[in-house]
Amino acid sequence: MAIKLKINNVASTVDVPPETPLLWVLRDTLHLTGTKFGCGLGICGACTVLVGGEARRSCATSVGSVAGQSITTIEGLSPDGLHPVQLAWEALDVPQCGYCQSGQIMSATALLQHTPHPTDEDIDAAMSGNLCRCGTYPRIRQAIHEAANAGAAARSK
Repeated sequence: MAIKLKINNVASTVDVPPETPLLWVLRDTLHLTGTKFGCGLGICGACTVLVGGEARRSCATSVGSVAGQSITTIEGLSPDGLHPVQLAWEALDVPQCGYCQSGQIMSATALLQHTPHPTDEDIDAAMSGNLCRCGTYPRIRQAIHEAANAGAAARSK
């Protein structure tokens, strides 16, 4: 079945069953491998993408349910890697193994789109569905605050 998608501002049509998990369409059909497979149950957050600006677990989201909606993957967040969240992640050396980081970055981006000046509690609540085996949670929180400050500075110019 042909399903029309808008991924990273590019229109695509994929010929897959509508119940196919979005994760596998991204990785196997469209070769956007920045979105990672983690648990396959939607609880670890490694596969997080933005659908209409909201953080969604692509392993637990059928491609048919997001047809026609705007989907952003880590590859589409910033063509040059200069998104404030990406810059803060790099500046604070957030990743260790790095496996969960695309999902972490996408969840942080969704948080900042809805809450430009999050508290620690806001960050903890928004990021609670993203697991990091390396335990870089303090640096993740710090990077989100830094990205929020950079975004505020950019908006004031």
